[in-house]
Amino acid sequence: MVFHLLKKWFSFSDVKNKTSRMARLSLAMLRREYFGKPLLEEYLGDDPFELFDAWFEDAAREIKDDPNAMILSTSGKEGQPSSRTVLLKGYTREGFVFFTNYQSRKGKQISFNPRVSLLFYWPGLVRQVIVEGVAEKIAEEESETYFKSRPAGSQISAIASPQSDVVDSRAELEERARFIEQQTSESEIKRPAHWGGYLVRPHRIEFWQGRINRLHDRICYQRKGDEKKWKRVRLAP
Repeated sequence: MVFHLLKKWFSFSDVKNKTSRMARLSLAMLRREYFGKPLLEEYLGDDPFELFDAWFEDAAREIKDDPNAMILSTSGKEGQPSSRTVLLKGYTREGFVFFTNYQSRKGKQISFNPRVSLLFYWPGLVRQVIVEGVAEKIAEEESETYFKSRPAGSQISAIASPQSDVVDSRAELEERARFIEQQTSESEIKRPAHWGGYLVRPHRIEFWQGRINRLHDRICYQRKGDEKKWKRVRLAP
């Protein structure tokens, strides 16, 4: 009986190991060729936002869902980086704007360490943009204006959700939202003080264009301190 069970176990183990090896092999074989357009210095200016304008225009035209999605990376007291997807809601030559709950995990980390990174990835265009900079809260008037432009349901969710806190259930969140909805009309919904926007002021912006045989183009713009001018360099892929 024991021998039979051991034989059965080792047989099962062999199947599991074989399946695992096959999965690893399948992952290793996942690849495609990148036929991106050349990103050459002779066609680039000294302002990274000119290139970002053109690339974002392409993304908005070519990508159906969330072309303004970006990965925001932050780190707190422990030094452990954490990342999540947020939406770009505006940008100028000053920087990139997104909105969130200031009391969320990312908000608390930014208050401790305002140095952040943004990553835009547009696989259909074989492009990515990495932004490194410092996050700061935008003016309350700007947060008010954007909050009022949101659908009522989104406004209520911003009030009802204690973002990043532990909650007992989905039902608890829905009940909180229903309670707020019943207590207020659309014209009475007020922006909570803990919700608003951040501006990420960049000091480094890197543009990556996928190219054939993995010989990609990487163009990096950098500036230090209060410098107004950007320095442009090419990085090896």
